Amino acid sequence: MTPHNEAKKEDIAKVVIMPGDPLRAKYIAENFLTGYKLVSSVRNIYCYTGKYKDKEITVMASGMGMPSMGIYSYELFKFYDVDTIIRIGSCGGYGLNLKLFDIILSEQVYSESNYALQANNENCHLVESSDLINSIIEDTSKEINVPIIKGTTTCTECFDLYMKDVSKVLDRIPSNLKPIGCEMEAFALFYNAKLLGKKASCLMSVVDINSNNKPQSATAEEREKGLNNMIKLALESAIKI
Repeated sequence: MTPHNEAKKEDIAKVVIMPGDPLRAKYIAENFLTGYKLVSSVRNIYCYTGKYKDKEITVMASGMGMPSMGIYSYELFKFYDVDTIIRIGSCGGYGLNLKLFDIILSEQVYSESNYALQANNENCHLVESSDLINSIIEDTSKEINVPIIKGTTTCTECFDLYMKDVSKVLDRIPSNLKPIGCEMEAFALFYNAKLLGKKASCLMSVVDINSNNKPQSATAEEREKGLNNMIKLALESAIKI
């Protein structure tokens, strides 16, 4: 047990699906897993372990932002011997051809954050996902006909819709990276995996599109119900790991 997780070590599977929202973790357990059990609810960060097609899977929320993801993913990797974490969440889309609920698979994530500097005294702002896990996800997406878009994403400490001028933030990103999406957790997850010799990947559904011509945003109800393809893709990939 840790200060943030009351589960016993044997209650956590080697592969973890990690949404940000605790209620999304609950939704996944209730609608996709069999024989599931709530193994931790410290601070209402729900953690369930059950089976998906005979594969033991844990679904645990990360909360919002890099500090929260940093805590929960670090403890899963370090103290619960988790091998792989697949983050699933929502994101803002920057690509000109993106549509609401398109699914992005992050190949690498850039952040202005000092997370790596504080965690490991490393001045690191770009970190890659696991090639192995991404390859499994990509193959699975073709098998089950759930299209994905691969690319670089960015990870921020401020919700992009509340930024005074998001264009200035984008201008500071190295010009060769050209991020297609933005969220708030993946950098901490990928860096913890790098630090601890583990594997991590991130799937994101586009729920906001930042465009001067026609900004779009999904409703709260659409966000709750429109992510099933991403959830299924993550679970179908997890059973191959």
